Amino acid sequence: MARIGDIIHLNVGGKRFSTSRQTLTWVPDSFFSSLLSGRISTLKDETGAIFIDRDPSLFAPILNFLRTKELHPRYVHLLMHEAEFYGITPLVRKLQLCDELDRSSCGNVLFNGYLPPPVYPVKRRNRHSVAGPQFRGPVERAPVRRSNTMPPNLGKAFTPPVFSPVSDPGMVRIICGHHNWIAVAYAQFVVCYRVKESTGWQQVFTSPQLDWVIDRVALNAKVMGGSLGDNDKMVAVASGTEIILWAICPDGNGSEIGVFSLNVPVEALFFVGNQLIATSHTGKVGVWNAVTKHWQNQDVVPINSYDTAGSFLILGCNNGSIYYIDVQKFPLRMKDNDLLVTELYRDPTEDAITALSVYLTPKTSDSGNWIEIAYGTSSGTVRVIVQHPETVGSGPQLFQTFSVHRSPVTKIMLSEKHLISVCADNNHVRTWTVTRFRGMISTQPGSTPLTSFKILSLDDIDGHGGCAAGTEIGPYGERDEQQVFIQRVVPDTDKLYVRLSSNGKRVCEVRSVDGTSITAFVVHECEGSSRIGSRPRRYLFSGHSNGSIQTWDLTTAMEIAGKVDIKALGGPTEEELLELLDQCDLALTRTPDMSPAASLTHSSRNSMCRYTHLQSYTLKTHAHKITRTVKILQ
Repeated sequence: MARIGDIIHLNVGGKRFSTSRQTLTWVPDSFFSSLLSGRISTLKDETGAIFIDRDPSLFAPILNFLRTKELHPRYVHLLMHEAEFYGITPLVRKLQLCDELDRSSCGNVLFNGYLPPPVYPVKRRNRHSVAGPQFRGPVERAPVRRSNTMPPNLGKAFTPPVFSPVSDPGMVRIICGHHNWIAVAYAQFVVCYRVKESTGWQQVFTSPQLDWVIDRVALNAKVMGGSLGDNDKMVAVASGTEIILWAICPDGNGSEIGVFSLNVPVEALFFVGNQLIATSHTGKVGVWNAVTKHWQNQDVVPINSYDTAGSFLILGCNNGSIYYIDVQKFPLRMKDNDLLVTELYRDPTEDAITALSVYLTPKTSDSGNWIEIAYGTSSGTVRVIVQHPETVGSGPQLFQTFSVHRSPVTKIMLSEKHLISVCADNNHVRTWTVTRFRGMISTQPGSTPLTSFKILSLDDIDGHGGCAAGTEIGPYGERDEQQVFIQRVVPDTDKLYVRLSSNGKRVCEVRSVDGTSITAFVVHECEGSSRIGSRPRRYLFSGHSNGSIQTWDLTTAMEIAGKVDIKALGGPTEEELLELLDQCDLALTRTPDMSPAASLTHSSRNSMCRYTHLQSYTLKTHAHKITRTVKILQ
């Protein structure tokens, strides 16, 4: 060490600095006090100066703070990492106070509520067990007998999945909503909440603790008619091949309706009316009928996508065909235990149908004779087909074709005013405006290109950041309203960006009020009060790593965005993106599965899944794509 009296010479990133020992060591237990006391080994350059491999431009304000205890405002947002590295506690605290100046544990004007983590339930013991007050550790599961609600001719027994420990059992995995209810799935149990104008959100049901990790959840909060009664609700969860369905009574007590098996992994779980539907890309459809109380499995062509329209389940399949099943009428039309599956349309090139969106026009009749379908294919083609009363005899007719994607289409949405498609290239979005005449899609001037942008979103390869079913980007919203994408850039982040699906512009950003990572999210519209003039409100529900749920008022956000100029902001800026990427190890992340996702269904269901798996990008290609996406496409 070169020393003249009490002078210390430093070489920081190739630039020389000199200061006194007292300046460097007045902060106890800092990097410098440890360095000069010999607790940290030193590396010296040819002149004897201590070498520190850090940015010299950022070291200058650090050294100035040690000398004067003052900090220039322009460095407030630049020095946090450096201050933490050097262990300068007073500077770290000062920077934190500056960063929290506009932040509060009560959130901002959009923050609408906080639901604390629930109490863990006891183990599931039998078909009618209910939740208990505390958590019990995992034990070996006894064999589950086949539900007596399954028809005798489906008596093929199944083996329950083997339990595997969960790294984050208290993390929120999936949130789904229906009417004024939400269901929140944790690793091994599900909790249901209900909102009332007078009392707010209240926890009303907790399932027993299961022995396997929940992958899917479905909620029906308005069961109309049938033997269950008008007031009963239903919630279902799936893991592997197994599905459990509960009925929730008005007093919050739950009873297990049945345990069913699809015999292959369940990749989508949702309700169509009172019927519970499960599908798999292997070509299996399972239906639980609320009238007969029977579970019916049906083999179909390998499924790549789905959507619903009224009582119809529409399937996009690997052979290029679109099929439909009338779920409401199928109990009356069964033949030899087979569902009536009807081909509706076949793609001209027979490419796999990887995304589906059905739009029912205001003139759609009960027979479904006025229908419009947008779909995407494995080759990246987007097509729109229509069936109007005058074309009923010949089936749907091809209306428009767009060949703008070079990767498989993973999501598609046809709404009243827009056509939106997303492909597997880092969630590349293309949008068009839709012209309608008397509610029907029109060729004059037809659909015209609107914009192009990306919704960059990285997944955690080890599952700590949540599961794919709980972090779908959207778009969310009713089809006659402005819809939104939800963007979570990196897995371990407390920030979400809300962007208009039509043009990618930023509506708002939300940040966890307690600093916890966001592991699941969904947008859901809750019914308004019974007061005259009351209207539904749209909320963003974010689930967190500590098990809490935070709610955000998107109706207010949309109103504020409509009053200001938001054309300057889209997704994260270059600075915001780099700051987010600094929070994660890119070697432990991947781009979302390069696979067609389940089609976007009505927001009231919020059930989406991923099906066919395509080849993943290598890490080198992945990193290259990240550098290309720092400039948001307009």
